[in-house]
Amino acid sequence: MDNERLSRFDNLHILFWLIKDMSWCLMSKTVGTIMIIPTVAVALIILYRSRAHLSSFIHNLSVLFWIAANSLWMLGEMYCADCTKPYAIWIFVGGTSILLGFYLFSFMRRLNGR
Repeated sequence: MDNERLSRFDNLHILFWLIKDMSWCLMSKTVGTIMIIPTVAVALIILYRSRAHLSSFIHNLSVLFWIAANSLWMLGEMYCADCTKPYAIWIFVGGTSILLGFYLFSFMRRLNGR
């Protein structure tokens, strides 16, 4: 996929994400819940398409964790008085850990001259 098409696809992903989060702010349960599906689906497609480039793949994997945690948190606020936040935190930690591990690995490689 060329860069322009990929960029448009990324922009579509942002649109879905914004609609999902706006629905969350407005407490529009149906729209917010439905928008999880295209938001996660496009994130998975972007992740798959970035698999050949380690840095992009790791960053997109972290974004997928972020969307998953964000969606779980949203569902908890909408449907069960914030009962999912403790679980969402762990997903956020997972995505952050993946990214921190990648940066640490990259830093160590540079220190070793590779």
